Amino acid sequence: QVQLVESGGGLVQPGGSLRLSCAASGSIFRIYVMGWYRQAPGKQRELVAAVTRGGNINYADSVKGRFTISRDNAQNTVSLQMNSLKPEDTAVYYCNAEGVVAPMAASYDYWGQGTQVTVSS
Repeated sequence: QVQLVESGGGLVQPGGSLRLSCAASGSIFRIYVMGWYRQAPGKQRELVAAVTRGGNINYADSVKGRFTISRDNAQNTVSLQMNSLKPEDTAVYYCNAEGVVAPMAASYDYWGQGTQVTVSS
């Protein structure tokens, strides 16, 4: 069983900053990709940022230059530093990890419970 535990959401004014963190625990052998998705009310879940085990990073166009993703492979953690936040960044943010529980096992997607980020004055 694999768990992803997120922390760091909250309420912030436009232009402010927040840092989200996520730690994976349980019987995970190797995590290939870790990332953050978000879902605003009435909208589909969308990728915010993701980083591979080798360090390749992908950002949504809407957050480029404002958000920074980082990862610690040894600790199985991923963080998202969010600067210059806008009201349109308001959403529930979900941590995601794609990995395997054993060598040669099938890869699965694992999700955190979500953390609310609200950008409002």
